[in-house]
Amino acid sequence: LPQAKDLSHLFVPTFRIHQKSPFKAVMGTPTLDMINMAGGVPHPSTFPLEQVQATVRAPSHAAPGRTGTLSLERTQTNGSTESLNELLQYNDGRGMASYCRFLRQFTEQAHAPPYADWDVVASCGNTDSIAKAVSLFCQQGDHIIVEQYSFPGALSNLVFAKVKPVPVAMDIEGVDPVALDSLCSSWTGATPLRAIYVIPTGQNPTGATMSLARRKALYAVAQKHDLVIIEDDPYYFLQLGPMPETQDTTATDMNKLSLVPSLLSLDTDGRVIRLDSFSKILAPNLRCGWITAPAYIQDRMQILNESTILQPSGLTQGVISRLLNDTWGIEGWIEHLNALRAAYAARRNLFVTLARKHLAGLATFTVPTAGMFLWMRVDLGDAATDATAMPR
Repeated sequence: LPQAKDLSHLFVPTFRIHQKSPFKAVMGTPTLDMINMAGGVPHPSTFPLEQVQATVRAPSHAAPGRTGTLSLERTQTNGSTESLNELLQYNDGRGMASYCRFLRQFTEQAHAPPYADWDVVASCGNTDSIAKAVSLFCQQGDHIIVEQYSFPGALSNLVFAKVKPVPVAMDIEGVDPVALDSLCSSWTGATPLRAIYVIPTGQNPTGATMSLARRKALYAVAQKHDLVIIEDDPYYFLQLGPMPETQDTTATDMNKLSLVPSLLSLDTDGRVIRLDSFSKILAPNLRCGWITAPAYIQDRMQILNESTILQPSGLTQGVISRLLNDTWGIEGWIEHLNALRAAYAARRNLFVTLARKHLAGLATFTVPTAGMFLWMRVDLGDAATDATAMPR
């Protein structure tokens, strides 16, 4: 595979010069048998947790009663996962080794990025990742392209960073690539457009999902105008398929339903920064996810982590690593994702059925094929132009 293209000319000035990890500058490469005098490192013998244990259900929701036990020990490495002494200690901004190792394996299997030097970095979920990705390419007063309707958390990040969103038109498949091309071609702002932020699957709030053809068209426009794509994709593994024609709302076999390829899987240049989260597919307050990007971008992400969160909770990373590496394994993880998709497909089907029954003539909508959102256009009748006509 080829190496990623060097797009460092798109960085804001602060990040164009390669910086060394501030953590490693002070801490070196910490080991359990090294006494570190530089970083205020607490001795692991003072950590009060001797063991962490959890009962975990089987990966398939269709198998009630099947459970297993997950445990983390103070000094003993647990299968592929680090000991509690390691998980609870300071570590660098890349993330715990076992956690990242699983995510590399899973990313390769799910997306097969088409360039050689990609890597993953642990994150605290996508809202934090959005802020970090934007800060690499935009500074105060700059502009970033966003969808016509976009995730409020991302827009809030832009407000605090004093980066101005530039909306691009959408249709039922998300960003309109013709409108994006026109926007970039006619841009006359004081600083160039360097990045676009998109939610390509089960978009928040519209529920739109880009087809493969749409993703390819978007990527081609990004290549033409030298844009970085921030691919925020927390709903990617909640692709639900079309609404069945029959009343059997649980008939879809998720094992046979293929996923629309991600933008990362089309990224021959290394211009996609992909953001994934466990919030929708394990639990939100685990506050863990991962970023996939070329290695030279991840060097900057590491520095951003180390100057803010350091890394996500080592204990949480350890629990997830133990679950995915050793308790379920990658086959069990995929089984869990398929069961999750089936569960949300059934919920989607019921919701749409009820909406069609009770909102006929009052609202129109497109049935979402992924995610958690049903975007409605409400017919207000006379109230659309006459506020006094609004029923009370």
